[in-house]
Amino acid sequence: MQPYLDKIKTELRLRGFSDNTITSYLLHNRKFLEQSQKNPEQVTEDDIKLFLSSLIEKGLTPSSISLVKSSLKFFYDEILKRDIFRNIKTPKKEHKLPEVLTKTELHKLLDATKNRKSKLIISLLYSSGLRVSEAINLKISDLELKEKIGWVRAGKGKKDRLFILSETLAGDLENYLQDRNPQEIIFPGKNGKMTSRNIQKIISKASKRAGISKKVSPHTLRHSYGTHLLEAGVDIRKIQMLLGHSQLSTTQLYTQVSTEELKKIRSPFDEVKTEKN
Repeated sequence: MQPYLDKIKTELRLRGFSDNTITSYLLHNRKFLEQSQKNPEQVTEDDIKLFLSSLIEKGLTPSSISLVKSSLKFFYDEILKRDIFRNIKTPKKEHKLPEVLTKTELHKLLDATKNRKSKLIISLLYSSGLRVSEAINLKISDLELKEKIGWVRAGKGKKDRLFILSETLAGDLENYLQDRNPQEIIFPGKNGKMTSRNIQKIISKASKRAGISKKVSPHTLRHSYGTHLLEAGVDIRKIQMLLGHSQLSTTQLYTQVSTEELKKIRSPFDEVKTEKN
């Protein structure tokens, strides 16, 4: 089994996939091979259907099933050229609207965070709309605090991306980072970098202390950033660039979340009553 997994890993690396994607693809392919007990060259369409069906029975969401299917398809169709996924259909991914915090809730979240480092992390995630993986890899040299901007180096899609900083946060970061080596990680952890799990715990605990009933994650802060920019009248294509979305359709999801513009619409019933009077 291992030589096949090594082959998948090598191909993913060559194509520039992220470490998280590589780990996920290897995991799903390993589980499938363990269940099928077959040489990959002998795997059939029915073997894959049986495996995916068993995952659906276990209660995996359509999104999770889609990820497993993509992992297997990459190996059998892309690498082995087996072309056995043509007739394999899986449930469509659900398109849930992202959870968004109000500005009042964000204020409560920050107010409930007393630790200086934790507050800066939460502030940065919301102020700049960064993915958590981007935030934990930021170096001091990636910031241009005088210009109130920063750079995500080789972010998702292996592209550098500019992000903005609020004036207040730029000042707070300048004080926090005084006398530090520019090549250091901004928010170091016990063993070098912080992990996504570390940051998730910080945000989760802060939201409970703040009395926020919504499920709050690092991505919630990113969604809130995008939605609030849209509500402030920022052009959606500029938001797309700031968030690093490759497809405008991803950014357009925020138009479904934003309620402020909908609240401004006047019901035609009011006009009917006005004309009657």
